[in-house]
Amino acid sequence: MEVNQYLEMFIDESKEHLQSCNEHLLDLEKNPNDLAIVSEIFRSAHTLKGMAATMGFEDLADLTHKMENVLDAIRNAKIIVTSDILDVVFESVDHLEEMVNDIANGGDGKRDVSQTVEKLKRIEAQEPIEDIVAPAATVAEPVEAVESKLNFDTFEKTVINQSFDQGFTVYEIYVKLRDDCLLKAARVFMVFEILEKLGEVIKAVPTVEKLEEEQFDSEFYVAFVSKSDTAAVQEKLLKVSEVEVVEVTPVTKAQFNMPEEAEQAAAPVAPTPAAPVQPVAPVAAPAATPAPPAVDDKKAPVKTQAAMSKTIRVNIERLDILMNLFEELVIDRGRLQSISSEVNHSELTETVERMSRTMGDLQTIVLTMRMVPVETVFNRFPKMVRQISRDLNKKIRLDVIGAETELDRTVIDEIGDPLVHLIRNSVDHGIESPEVRRANGKPEEGIVQLRAFHSGNHVFIEIEDDGAGVNREKVLGKAIARGLVAPEVAPSLSDKQVAEFIMAAGFSTADVISDISGRGVGLDVVKTTIESLGGQISIDSTPGKGSTFSIQLPLTLSIISVMLVEIEKEIYAIPLSSIIETSIIRTSDILNAHNQKVIDFRGKVVPLVFLEEIFEVPRTEPVNDGFHSVVIVRKNDKLAGLVVDSFIGQQEIVLKSLGNYLTNIFAISGATILGNGKVALIVDCNALIK
Repeated sequence: MEVNQYLEMFIDESKEHLQSCNEHLLDLEKNPNDLAIVSEIFRSAHTLKGMAATMGFEDLADLTHKMENVLDAIRNAKIIVTSDILDVVFESVDHLEEMVNDIANGGDGKRDVSQTVEKLKRIEAQEPIEDIVAPAATVAEPVEAVESKLNFDTFEKTVINQSFDQGFTVYEIYVKLRDDCLLKAARVFMVFEILEKLGEVIKAVPTVEKLEEEQFDSEFYVAFVSKSDTAAVQEKLLKVSEVEVVEVTPVTKAQFNMPEEAEQAAAPVAPTPAAPVQPVAPVAAPAATPAPPAVDDKKAPVKTQAAMSKTIRVNIERLDILMNLFEELVIDRGRLQSISSEVNHSELTETVERMSRTMGDLQTIVLTMRMVPVETVFNRFPKMVRQISRDLNKKIRLDVIGAETELDRTVIDEIGDPLVHLIRNSVDHGIESPEVRRANGKPEEGIVQLRAFHSGNHVFIEIEDDGAGVNREKVLGKAIARGLVAPEVAPSLSDKQVAEFIMAAGFSTADVISDISGRGVGLDVVKTTIESLGGQISIDSTPGKGSTFSIQLPLTLSIISVMLVEIEKEIYAIPLSSIIETSIIRTSDILNAHNQKVIDFRGKVVPLVFLEEIFEVPRTEPVNDGFHSVVIVRKNDKLAGLVVDSFIGQQEIVLKSLGNYLTNIFAISGATILGNGKVALIVDCNALIK
């Protein structure tokens, strides 16, 4: 059994501990005298160090150890927290994140951190402190005599007695894992790995088989033979993550009360002195589902499963496979519904309806399993804002609201970079310098608020700042210079329309190009990315008061509700999220304006888009009976009427990619397979509205 088997778990937990360090460091900067926060950071660092050492990543463990020394000095009031010290600790965490990412990408986690290590040593030298020692074990119940916990047979007693004769020390080791430990068998394996390097394991209670199957509560006992001292064994075991208590108790030969005759009778079968006993087999990898804990009358009452954590880690690839299989079921459901309506058999219809209800519940569960809190994206931003504000000599506070809001992981994977651009834009262009804010009667500290919330079948993410807002004259000047708007039209544009110009490709109002912004790359990419996800982005800005970027995203990208429409013999799907309503209009209601056919829709002039022309649908004979079926769709505040032959109805469909050979097809975002086996193309309404 190799430790590499637990590499994925190590990477995941390391990232969690590093994120915890970042969050608590930001809190510590706001409350430098709160030593409880320092203790939390120290605990995460100490756990990370132990995990890295156990997995054999010595460089990572060493840097964490140096950082730990500084944290220990702070929590013992030997060093006063300053921004400069926190900068170095943040720098250390950055290096640790790079190391973990390198390990995740198949590397060895090595990185040149000599400058950071030197900084940490200098900080430590201001107030000399002793080397970090392992924390004292939590006081546990007194360990009873070996007979009561580890009942040895004659052979085992003989081995132990011969070990005494060869100068070995025999220990009874009591280990308790944290109650919220997820993969107990993995932790036990790590404990056994360490013990086998220091000596030999004689016996375990519960048995190795039960430990492998996680049939124990949170504690176990080991009989161990070694020449290492008590402190060394205890210190190394405490480095294993999730190990809460370790108590190492030497036992004496007299405790066994073994008759001389039994010793002599069993002597011939004892192993050689060089190897007192064969080691217990390493604990295997944990099962996918934790087994119920075994009940042992000699131990404290076992907690029920209801009181234990029921969370398990699942590889995202398995969820993708599950989603693909469910999508096939959705397609088959549509086929069965189609057949049922044609056959018109009551029992078949009843069965299909019941299956549809069950699949609806299943769909909810599958989609919920794929949901991930946006916190996984949001948690990188506080540290980023801190660094940028220091680079720009600004005072900025980032408030995060609704981080628990959940999105499909496919959407989560895509929104990180767009949000980085938007927050950088707010920090650089939006928030003014402290001097300007003071002159304008504002607090020196600017506020950027990042919030997320559900509304219907969508998630909204908003980035709001209390900065200068969009400078109308400056933006209009740039827009006119770049030919985005005619000078005579510019004065009639609303503030919202003017603000939209900053989303144009290559548009920038920055006077100075910096590492943060000013190259005209970013917001146009944000807009393109959001729209490719089936979302929308809008801007509201008030000069002198601030700006708000609002992003609307679908909950999931895999299964969507659509309106099926027909053009000649071809079927197209229009996402319901883009549709305002459907309507049938008279041919006489169609007007012409600027060489564009339009209609008057509730007092608004709405341009018409004839899909048969866009998609070049061949006509066998002209269709003009005096009426047209129109689907009114929206993109932000812009409307369009899509003209089709007829409406088929609403349906849930599975969105499928067109593949590598059919990329960049205008106004088509994908395809789906209908119940009758035919393929319907999905219309990209955003591309049709310009």
